[in-house]
Amino acid sequence: MGKLTVRALRAVLVVVLTGTVFVQAGMLWALVSGSDPEDGSLPLTPLRVVTILGMVSVQVAVVCVWRLVTMVRRGTVFSHAAFRYVDVVIGAIVAAALVWFAITVLNAPGQRADPGVTVIMGGVGVAILGVALIVFVLRMLLAQAVARDLEAAQMQAELDEVI
Repeated sequence: MGKLTVRALRAVLVVVLTGTVFVQAGMLWALVSGSDPEDGSLPLTPLRVVTILGMVSVQVAVVCVWRLVTMVRRGTVFSHAAFRYVDVVIGAIVAAALVWFAITVLNAPGQRADPGVTVIMGGVGVAILGVALIVFVLRMLLAQAVARDLEAAQMQAELDEVI
């Protein structure tokens, strides 16, 4: 992985992390200050709480991806330590999907005239779960690579003994 790619990815991760913290701060301020009265069209307080929780799942995933990029740069990603971060990313994506489904449920009563919006939102939740499955498949590929790396190291040790 090139230095430019790593820098670009880290810049994106910093922007995402900063943006989520900014959104969380704004929503927390609105919850605590009560400066945005609800007009009854949407349940804003539950939506804000669920959105704050969703942002936490995004932040967790961003931190884990940052750690994985660091491992790639150091050449240590093909180790068992990487599994911890990948597993947390999968969990964060599943949590984000569950948060999205909660937002869909909270938003559904306001969409009685147009239930298609709720169906589309449900489809987005399923797509988010699909991303978790893709990352799970990539985890399995990482497991195979780690196993092959260990096997190659054993074969090299045996070859060194023969020579």
